[in-house]
Amino acid sequence: MTQVRKSVSIDWTVRESARARIKVMVKHILKKHGFPPDLQDEATQTVLAQAELLSAIWAAA
Repeated sequence: MTQVRKSVSIDWTVRESARARIKVMVKHILKKHGFPPDLQDEATQTVLAQAELLSAIWAAA
């Protein structure tokens, strides 16, 4: 989550390019840690949803 937090910009939820970059990063991290490939899409969506909720807190910090 630290890498995702560092990559989140103010408008990342609006800009598709920024969102895609974070999505690729999450998939790379999951693959690196041996996460099953058939579950990666769902896990990536979960991480992005969590990041959206936390982005307001991260922006304030």
